[in-house]
Amino acid sequence: MRESIISIQDVSFTYEYKNVLDHITLDIPKGSFMGLIGPNGGGKTTLIKLLLGELRPTSGSITLFNTPIGTYKDWHKIGFVSQKSNSFNKEFPATVYEVVSMGLTAKIGYLRFFNQKHKAKILHAIDLVGMREYAYENIGNLSGGQQQRVFIARSLVNDPELLILDEPTVGVDTENVQRFYELLHDLNKNHGITLLLVTHDTGTMTEYATDIACLNRTLHFHGEPKEYVTLSEKDLSTVYGHSVSLMSHNH
Repeated sequence: MRESIISIQDVSFTYEYKNVLDHITLDIPKGSFMGLIGPNGGGKTTLIKLLLGELRPTSGSITLFNTPIGTYKDWHKIGFVSQKSNSFNKEFPATVYEVVSMGLTAKIGYLRFFNQKHKAKILHAIDLVGMREYAYENIGNLSGGQQQRVFIARSLVNDPELLILDEPTVGVDTENVQRFYELLHDLNKNHGITLLLVTHDTGTMTEYATDIACLNRTLHFHGEPKEYVTLSEKDLSTVYGHSVSLMSHNH
């Protein structure tokens, strides 16, 4: 049995008398690449906020690294990448290096200077996402796919064991989406980072994920990609509330 980094046990969340999440039980194993899918309004963002400690469950429990979330303090172990379009001003005057360095600022303090060890960590994170040649380029000059690599590097600079990504490919062109998934695959397989990816891109995601969870207020499916792709259109329609068919991607 695989060790769980996140354990969600019978979690419900109610907002203004509306049941947003209903008795969710889900474990995310160490070393896995989990794709979290489901329709808009199905509770995916709420679940992420619960995992990041921004919200508290109405009922049930969440543990992170075997610690109840209410007493969890090692947040540096968890990196978070949000939708680029909602979190970044393209006119912001900063280089790739400066943006990635912001990932260390919260840890060492705004008034402290980076030492050589910090600088090495920043460049190492930039190397991991394949952006070293752009380290001193203004981030506003980069493509959407390149910018998202930078935001991942900003999360990686603290050496997280878990990386949570919320719809990170929104606004990224098809070619760069493929490269983006290849980067995530490398971080997962070759660097041992556990990934939780919220996405609507079910076709591409099933080729890289090790586990898939399908959420629409309740957990409708949790299993391996090979099991998910065999679901009937009727099963998928139950999850999404309308007719759905799964498209595969060939490379």
